[in-house]
Amino acid sequence: MDEILNGKTVLVADDTSVSRMLAGDMLKTAGASVLEAEDGKSALQVARDNAVDAFLLDVRMGDMNGIDVCRKLRAMDIYRNTPVIFVTAVDQREVLQWAIEAGADDFIPKPLHAMVLRRRLANLLQKAKYLRQVESMSRSLRRYVSPRAQEIAREYAMTGVLPPPARRDVCVLFSDARGFTEMSQEMEPETVFELLSGHLGEQVDIVYRHGGYIDKYSGDGIMAIFDGPDMAFDACRCALDILDGARKIAARQGPNAIRLGIGINSGPAMVGNLGSHDHLDYTVVGRTVNLAARLCGLAAQSIVVSQAVRDAVGRSKELSFATERAATIRGFREPITIYDLERAAK
Repeated sequence: MDEILNGKTVLVADDTSVSRMLAGDMLKTAGASVLEAEDGKSALQVARDNAVDAFLLDVRMGDMNGIDVCRKLRAMDIYRNTPVIFVTAVDQREVLQWAIEAGADDFIPKPLHAMVLRRRLANLLQKAKYLRQVESMSRSLRRYVSPRAQEIAREYAMTGVLPPPARRDVCVLFSDARGFTEMSQEMEPETVFELLSGHLGEQVDIVYRHGGYIDKYSGDGIMAIFDGPDMAFDACRCALDILDGARKIAARQGPNAIRLGIGINSGPAMVGNLGSHDHLDYTVVGRTVNLAARLCGLAAQSIVVSQAVRDAVGRSKELSFATERAATIRGFREPITIYDLERAAK
């Protein structure tokens, strides 16, 4: 496993020059680059000035002991998972518990044995590489999967059991770009993609800022879910901010600007996993969702909300519900009372 050490940078911190030299020679034989520090403060400065892949610390050094150095290293994001090995004398083993609590990964008794040092360090470097891969995968997952779906995936990974679908009260927001399909026929694909990506990115940021999450991208817009006691209010304020942002972008882009329609509905829905064993979609379905999508279709560069949303918000100094009317909605037997959502006049 010595090849794992090849090209890695190891900081050896010890107040004895002979100990630093011996450890350095053992590591250099495996192709590692070695940095040295004679005390704790110097070790921290070297760590700040260089990208260190692993640390070999003596427990007792003059100005600052190795345990304090380890604790300060773990407080730095860059060294949160970097291997730290303590080198100890026989009479220092009583402090090992403190070292582990400070974040140490391992300890090796003096005198050092080359094979033991290299093998232990190689194992820890392999573990650190795996942790970096897991963190990178987690960051990528956050970019592609909603927080709710991530929670379900983690729960399934721990238990092996998918939670059953549940009936919940939610508030659903749909947005859609008006005339975008026709506009895209006259534009280059790269331009279409850039325009749409910019708009959707802006909407996603606003949704998360208001406590919602993206269930899916729907055509030229989004489907966002809000839950909790203030879900209708949060969704309304989110929609107004989305529409304001779209209008500002439209003012800059002129005739090629995307113009949005937004629909919001609130009520019970089934929340759970749809699909096959090999591919699942954690989503929200039901009449509440269908009506929100239909209301979005009625909105012409505006925000249309249902009676349920109006009732849930109640009196508000921020929101105004104008143009009450009954609309015949495809798929619904009875006319639906709807409103245009606007900001309340100051």
